[in-house]
Amino acid sequence: MLSSTSSFRPSDAPPTYQRELPAINLGRTWAIAALLFVIGFVLWELKWRTFGVEPSYRNSDGAWATQRRRIDQGEGHKTVLIGSSRVLFDVQLPIWQRVFGERPIQLALEGTSPIFALEDLADDPKFTGRLLIGITPPLFFSGFDRREKAVKTWRNETLAQRSGQWLSMLLLEPFFSFYDEDYALMTVLKRQEWWPVRPGVFLFKDVRRLAAQDADRNTRLWQKLETDLEYQALAKSIWRQLFAPPPGVTPEMARQNAEKQLERAVAAVAKLKARGVPVMFLRPPSTGEFLEAENKGFPRERTWNVLLERTGAPGIHFEDYPELQGLRLPEWSHLSAADAEIFTERLCRILEREHGWSAKSSTP
Repeated sequence: MLSSTSSFRPSDAPPTYQRELPAINLGRTWAIAALLFVIGFVLWELKWRTFGVEPSYRNSDGAWATQRRRIDQGEGHKTVLIGSSRVLFDVQLPIWQRVFGERPIQLALEGTSPIFALEDLADDPKFTGRLLIGITPPLFFSGFDRREKAVKTWRNETLAQRSGQWLSMLLLEPFFSFYDEDYALMTVLKRQEWWPVRPGVFLFKDVRRLAAQDADRNTRLWQKLETDLEYQALAKSIWRQLFAPPPGVTPEMARQNAEKQLERAVAAVAKLKARGVPVMFLRPPSTGEFLEAENKGFPRERTWNVLLERTGAPGIHFEDYPELQGLRLPEWSHLSAADAEIFTERLCRILEREHGWSAKSSTP
């Protein structure tokens, strides 16, 4: 221990070492790095352009929140669409606008039950328009709320997040094909088959890109699914993975899940009807093995019929209308872009003819 009279001498300090930077031209280094970045950027973009990818707006939670916010910013009187990917892909906003004189607010989300969106709208007194609810039985009656975070994004989105979404939609999404989660480098690497699959090991394939989207979330099936038979077969093979019940889910558990979703739907629809909001359920088309699996796991008499009876809301099931049948679904679950326009036109005429949905102006 040092005494009060002792002092610390510089010579007692441990020696220090300094590493001399090599004599390099930093300007040249930065130029080479920038050049390599540009080359990599261009090659990655060209790779996906060659694959047939066109620029498209991303179906992000931020994009959904942007459309959801419109209801509380003076457009609560408009028609709103919720559901899963079939409503998102199959109902074309320009056709609806041509028939009814208004462009709906598209709030459907792919790969998820719309129950959370239904409850959110039911609790929002600013929503006074019309509501179309798409039903994809395996999603709706299982309560698979994969995209529920979108509502949380709308409620809690910060100014920085809104700015980022705006800049993304302004500067990136309309111009770059690679700017999609399906083409992120780590996503591409993850789905490569680096070694042979061992016997008895099941590798789940993630859903690949299916659609192209506009700024207001008007969405259509990606053309590659219509023209590329190999890519179409890949999509079908991914759907086949979903036909069997999830591991550990017994028939009794599935029944309880369906009952819970029905109770949630009944409560939400009651709130909307008390506020004077017309509610319409829609069962869009499916075909092939997908329809067979849906009819087996979620038969109409135990799902669709019960939903209409207990909510007291009307519904349009594609099997009840010849004009909604015979349309092309390249991968069994979604209409081709051209047939989606035909479907929307015919759907609007049914709504007009049988349910009194007349044209609405763009103002309350």
